[in-house]
Amino acid sequence: MHTVAVLALDQVIPFDLSTPIEVFSRTRLPDGRPGYQVRVCAEHDEVDTGAFTLRAPWGLEGLQDADTIIVPGVTDPTVPPSTAVGDALRSAAADGTRIASICVGAFPLAATGLLDGLRVTTHWRAAGMLSALHPGVDVDPDVLYVDNGQFLTSAGAAAGMDLCLHMIRRDYGSAVAAHAARLSVMPLERDGGQAQFIVHDHVPAPKGSELEALLTWLRENLARDLTLADIAAQAGTSTRTLIRRFRDQTGTTPLQWLHRARVRQAQHLLETTEHSVERIAGQVGFGSSTTFRDRFKRTTGVSPQTYRRTFG
Repeated sequence: MHTVAVLALDQVIPFDLSTPIEVFSRTRLPDGRPGYQVRVCAEHDEVDTGAFTLRAPWGLEGLQDADTIIVPGVTDPTVPPSTAVGDALRSAAADGTRIASICVGAFPLAATGLLDGLRVTTHWRAAGMLSALHPGVDVDPDVLYVDNGQFLTSAGAAAGMDLCLHMIRRDYGSAVAAHAARLSVMPLERDGGQAQFIVHDHVPAPKGSELEALLTWLRENLARDLTLADIAAQAGTSTRTLIRRFRDQTGTTPLQWLHRARVRQAQHLLETTEHSVERIAGQVGFGSSTTFRDRFKRTTGVSPQTYRRTFG
């Protein structure tokens, strides 16, 4: 039987901890036998989760002969794991153990150096912080999970379920994974990646900045067929100066900012109205529904129809 060790670090996020426990514990093989033995392991006898204290039945020795180790997220991911935890994870990795992280569990795993040079993911809101703290890691904020073979990482807590189902499929095949997905009331494969869950906002211009009035005007005129020259004329400046100011104050170009603002407004309309995709395309300023669908999918990773089914 495949043994999964779930590592409960101090200040572990309960949802991240419970996800692999539930998914793997409920997995059954075609003959009804359990597919996994699940251990909850911790450095100390008691673990403070913030909301409650738990007692882990296994110490770090429970990681030694596990086939898979799961590292859930913690409340403050910038705090590195203890020397004992880091050594235990590196030792397990040297023995070929599969190690996966859920959400910001990528941070303590990255702190061991095991993810250096690898493509990984984490919750989209923490992606920039992970890159800054661990520049040797290639962070992709747009996917639900990344499988590097021995090391796997997932996005937010719900994406941890996607990752667990993916590992079940690797271990036992699609039929067993599909059954586990039905028990979790989850699709075995979800459309798109993290991008569909991100509110595509922009870095706001500081209050009183020279772009503040222009950005307000752009938000109020999304439906208009605006060109770069139109925006520069409204700002009372040249297109070259406009582009430079946008780069300095928003980190993007005027037209890229406009496209993302339109997609964000379209997300709102898809969630809150029953307007057709064609009507929404016109409401947010895209010249055609085809252009709208293409831009929307490039930005969010899914089609407008799929987004509405998910969030409407």
